[in-house]
Amino acid sequence: MKKHTIAVIVNDQPGVLQRVAGLFGRRGFNIESITVGASEEKGLSRMVIVTTGDDHTLEQITKQLYKLIDVIKVIDLSSNAMVGRELALIKVHAEPAMRPEILGVVETFRASVVDIGSNTMMVQVVGDTEKIDAMAELLQPYGIRELSRTGVTALNRGNMKQ
Repeated sequence: MKKHTIAVIVNDQPGVLQRVAGLFGRRGFNIESITVGASEEKGLSRMVIVTTGDDHTLEQITKQLYKLIDVIKVIDLSSNAMVGRELALIKVHAEPAMRPEILGVVETFRASVVDIGSNTMMVQVVGDTEKIDAMAELLQPYGIRELSRTGVTALNRGNMKQ
């Protein structure tokens, strides 16, 4: 099983996200992450979907997506060089005595502290999925109180416009 990152350009209309997600569910395809936002063209949105499967599965997903009326374009970002990023906010238990240790982890990952409470710290980290996973793993011993991740957003590298 291979991880695929797909960009789907869709009309910016109510219900499109539901129809795309429903298609995946009905066909038994899993969505690992999905992000949706405005695209470079007014009236269109870009969905970035991370899913797993073989090449046949990706082909089936693409064909099914094109059957949806609001889908304009489907791009397999993972077939070329791409930049993919995710953002995570991690609230960790941080008694004052432990903060220097936690700050060491934060600095190592080029993350930043965005909030400090009486016994917690909130850290913001941006990077690829593996970087977010690694940081969460290192913060786990301190006690992660809450964790929120955006999911991957991505574009192809270089001068390619698809």
